[in-house]
Amino acid sequence: MTTTTYDPTSTATSLAKAYTSAAQSLIDTQKTTATTTSSALSKLQSALSSFQTALGSLSSVSSSSSLLKMSATSSDTAVASATASGKASPGSYSLFVEQLASNQQIAFQDLPATTANAAGKISLSLGNGDSFDVDLAVADVDGNGTLSYVEIARAVNGASGNQGKVTAMVSTVNGKSSLVFSSGVGGSDGEISVSADSNVDATLAAVLNGPPKELVAARNAVVWLGAQGTGLKIEQNSNTITAIDGVTLTLKAAQAAGSAPMTLTVAQDTSATKDNITGFVNAYNTLRSTLDSLLKSGGEGSTAGPLAGDSSLKSLRDRLAGLMRQDVGGVNLRTLGFSLDRAGKLSLDGDKLSKALTTAPEALDNFLGKATLTSRSGLLGSLANATEQWTSSTGGLLKKRQDALTTQQRALNDRQTRLDARFDQMYERYLKQFSALQAMQEQMSQTSGLLDSLFSSK
Repeated sequence: MTTTTYDPTSTATSLAKAYTSAAQSLIDTQKTTATTTSSALSKLQSALSSFQTALGSLSSVSSSSSLLKMSATSSDTAVASATASGKASPGSYSLFVEQLASNQQIAFQDLPATTANAAGKISLSLGNGDSFDVDLAVADVDGNGTLSYVEIARAVNGASGNQGKVTAMVSTVNGKSSLVFSSGVGGSDGEISVSADSNVDATLAAVLNGPPKELVAARNAVVWLGAQGTGLKIEQNSNTITAIDGVTLTLKAAQAAGSAPMTLTVAQDTSATKDNITGFVNAYNTLRSTLDSLLKSGGEGSTAGPLAGDSSLKSLRDRLAGLMRQDVGGVNLRTLGFSLDRAGKLSLDGDKLSKALTTAPEALDNFLGKATLTSRSGLLGSLANATEQWTSSTGGLLKKRQDALTTQQRALNDRQTRLDARFDQMYERYLKQFSALQAMQEQMSQTSGLLDSLFSSK
């Protein structure tokens, strides 16, 4: 008698898989789609975040100065160096540096020994009107009953209201000490005046109220726009001259009387201006490339992008492209030297930008505007608003989709758990059935063998 032998374990496994295969295939497909979508959303979020960072960086530059960069070059760097902002007007300027600014420094010599019991205050004031008082009654730090040069200096430096207006120190030369006051304010605004009130020891008050020895005079910087004596005189209390709009001139040395003026040349720095905008161009192109890859329709020989049928994302791409072609105050990207090719890639021609800014230096800043948390204007503001609809942490499309995807993946995991339990249930049922069948077959085989033995013995 021929019988079919079954392996209960493999047979039960095969039948349980067959029973759940359709449901498992659906779950696997949905899990793969969810994983692909999650990866695509992460890629989109990264590109949008990088783009918004570029918008913010560009806004920071334009807020602090200007996207247009100017260079300022001195013909004699030993006399002065210079920098220029976007507000500077291109041109060549003749300058004569007559005098450098200096902070006054005065010294009081031969101060008498003064008992700490002598109360009273000394007042220090500057040429700009700032002043503060020094209480000598609390100056005796070591408690020996006598005020030393060091203790008076310490009292001045620590006086309420000083805050660097005047710095006091003790100088000892050839065994002779002096109390030295240095002004913290340059030029005539920092000229120091000292007076002691009637409660101060009379001998000490006489020295402090008398004329000090001037070590360094309080001088203003004097620069002539043009020749010395005949040009326009510029006078400031520091060696950083800001009287020329958009130009910061740092003085290093005075010129000898009768010398020829130095030349300051201010011009556009096309390379630096282009560098300011390169990050924006690259970030836009990266975002555009990301959107194109996610929305790729596919076709012969190519695979569709993971978000190919997403109408909302396609709307974002179209909106960004439209914004890049908009006019702001009669200016657009094309007039500033930018161009968009058929694929939507942005590029910048530095020469065209330079020519455009020669006639309208403010055009770049006005057109691009700002995209800060408190102020949005121009192209940057429009782009920030468009992308924020996706990236907002409260109600943005990315968050909504990621939350929905998380919910879907959780539901898929629950379905997988239930399906695994159903598989186990069917496996146990089939295993029980085929194990019983196997036992029956073995019993029938044994019976058949006995019968064969009986008939063969006759």
